[in-house]
Amino acid sequence: MKIEHLEERVADYKESIKTVVEKKVQWNDLIKPLLHRTLKEIAVHYELGWRVQELNWIHNNEALNISFESFPKDLIDCTNQIPAYQFIPGGALVFSQTYSGDVFIFILFPEIDSLPSENNITEIGLYNPLDINEKFIIEKVDEFLKEMIQWELPNKPKKLGFNQSA
Repeated sequence: MKIEHLEERVADYKESIKTVVEKKVQWNDLIKPLLHRTLKEIAVHYELGWRVQELNWIHNNEALNISFESFPKDLIDCTNQIPAYQFIPGGALVFSQTYSGDVFIFILFPEIDSLPSENNITEIGLYNPLDINEKFIIEKVDEFLKEMIQWELPNKPKKLGFNQSA
């Protein structure tokens, strides 16, 4: 094999770097502001005790999430019926930019000390930044709420105190 054989691969590599840079620019200029605005609007419109956060993770990865931080104010009265009721904060829908510039979307479930944490995450998918628009974000929040409802009221008992094999 001669050194000239590398020409095509070198060109492909340069193109891949350009693609990553384009995706990161799209994230920074378009997607991150859209996510922040849309998630904030949802949190204000539907007061469920959630909060929108912008995170800077390892190296240059960034993320935005909407998470349950406090119990919904309009449901406080119903918890008075069961004084031992304890709200478990922490459920979150996360939109995270990957090293390649794509957007990884996943759900984190609230952590309970007595439960194993390996079932604490559900991956939704990996998306090109240009696939993300307001409708897409709303659909993912809808999917997140469905997952949280399922976590609160599972069809199959899988919480502590239930026999897994039943």
